Amino acid sequence: MLRPLRRRSHPERTDAKFPADTLLAYLAATLLVVIAPGPDKLLAISRGLGQGPLAGALSSLGAGLGIMAHTLAATLGLALVLQTSPLAFLAVKVLGAAYLLWLGYKAIVARDLVTFEPAQQQPLRRVFMTGLLSNLLNPKPGLFVVAFIPQFTHPERGPVSLQMLGYGAIFAVLTVLIFALLAGFASRLSAWLVRRPRIIDGVNVGAGLAFMAAGLSVLALGRRPGA
Repeated sequence: MLRPLRRRSHPERTDAKFPADTLLAYLAATLLVVIAPGPDKLLAISRGLGQGPLAGALSSLGAGLGIMAHTLAATLGLALVLQTSPLAFLAVKVLGAAYLLWLGYKAIVARDLVTFEPAQQQPLRRVFMTGLLSNLLNPKPGLFVVAFIPQFTHPERGPVSLQMLGYGAIFAVLTVLIFALLAGFASRLSAWLVRRPRIIDGVNVGAGLAFMAAGLSVLALGRRPGA
C-alpha cells in the first residue's frame, strides 16, 4: 500500500538579507535624513564648539544610541502603544517637549551651551546623557522609525525584526559618524570664537531659540508619523 507523500516543512529562516539595491536606496534616504537640521545635530555641534571634538562625539554617540532605542521599541511593538494610546503618547510628547524647552531656556539664560569658561563646561558624562535624552525623550524619531524603516523590509528576506534592527543600526552609525564629523569641524572655530564673546552669546541665544522651536513642534505633533 502506497503511503501518501508528506510535505517537507521548510525551517524558518533565522538570518536576514539586505539586497544591494535596497541597501543603497536606504543609505541614500538615511543620509538625507541625518544631514537635515535637528536638535540632536545642533546639540552635537554646540558641544564641539564649546568643549572640543570629544564632547561633540559623545553627544553624537548619545543621539545614535537613542535611535537604536527607538528602533528596538519599534521592533518589539512598543512604538505601537504611542500610536494607539492617546494618554501614553501625550505623556511622552509633553516630557520630550519640556526637555527641549528647558534646554533652550537654559541656553538663552545661562549662555552655557557654547562656553569656553572651564567652570561652566559640562562633565563629559552629562554631555553624553544630554545627547541621549534629547533623542530618547523626543517622540519624533520613534514615529519616524516606525514609518521609515519598515518600507525597506520584506518577509521573504528573513525575520523582519532582524531587518529592522539591522537598518536601525545603520541609521544610528551614520548619525554618530556625521554628527561627530560636524562637531569636529565646529571645534576648529573655537580659537576664533573665544575672542568674540558677542558672537558666542548670539550662538547660545540662536541655539536656545532653535531648541524651544523644536519643543513647540513636538507639542504640536500628532500620533501619525508626519502629522
